[in-house]
Amino acid sequence: MKQTFPNRRTTLKTIAATALTTTTLHRLAYANTAKDDWLELFDGKSLAGWHKNPQKIGHGTGGVWRAEEGTITGEQDPPGSGNGGILLTDQKFGDFELLIDMKPDWGVCSGLFLRGNDIGQCIQMMVDYHDAGNVGQLYGEGTGGFNTRTFDIDGIYENENLVGLKTSKHKSTKEVGLDYACAPDAWIKAWKVDDWNTAKVRCEGKYPRITTWINGIKVCEFDGATSTNEQYNRDKEEIVKRLGGEGSIAVQVHGGTGWPQGAKCRWKSIKIREI
Repeated sequence: MKQTFPNRRTTLKTIAATALTTTTLHRLAYANTAKDDWLELFDGKSLAGWHKNPQKIGHGTGGVWRAEEGTITGEQDPPGSGNGGILLTDQKFGDFELLIDMKPDWGVCSGLFLRGNDIGQCIQMMVDYHDAGNVGQLYGEGTGGFNTRTFDIDGIYENENLVGLKTSKHKSTKEVGLDYACAPDAWIKAWKVDDWNTAKVRCEGKYPRITTWINGIKVCEFDGATSTNEQYNRDKEEIVKRLGGEGSIAVQVHGGTGWPQGAKCRWKSIKIREI
């Protein structure tokens, strides 16, 4: 990122220039499906149909991605080095609904990229699972740094162990340019600590209208045609130019020293349908 934006970890200058893992990520030619059909993006046993960022981006050379125990796991390469990256679908999508299960270790800064490209530009559903973080609202990754969070999440600890979550730094939907945001206590009630959580995302339109859900609770609704978020509004046309009408789905390992050594973000049950 060229600028520093609130609540995203800005430690990119510490990213190590570490070589890419040599594991080849196989390609999968997806079959065309009817619009009512769900397309499985992960076969549960390989990374066929996915690829790492092909060149170094702000977060690093790619990170380590594995298919293990029926999940996609991501971590820094090597662990604790500061070298991260993204894993992208080979196929690109424009207007869609997406379902994905996620289980991040506490302390990781990850994300779900929508209409992403190989250099890491996208509109991101944040998976910032750490103190002063957020999961489920939107951020302009490489696209102006706009941030729509209406609250932060913070850990509740006993003997340094995470036992629950609370929220802070509450804002209104108007302040962040959303049409809708769930109440912070509704998010806390919906989220399952140290367990799998299901995200649903709906994305449609030239200036994308994006709605997110966590475990069936609508988290936010963003209208790219009318949002008053200052950072987004300033760059709306440029964002459309950069991303076009479609892009990859991607998952992220954030670069920098904030990622706990050995921590992973896990993803499974990934499926999409065109709308």
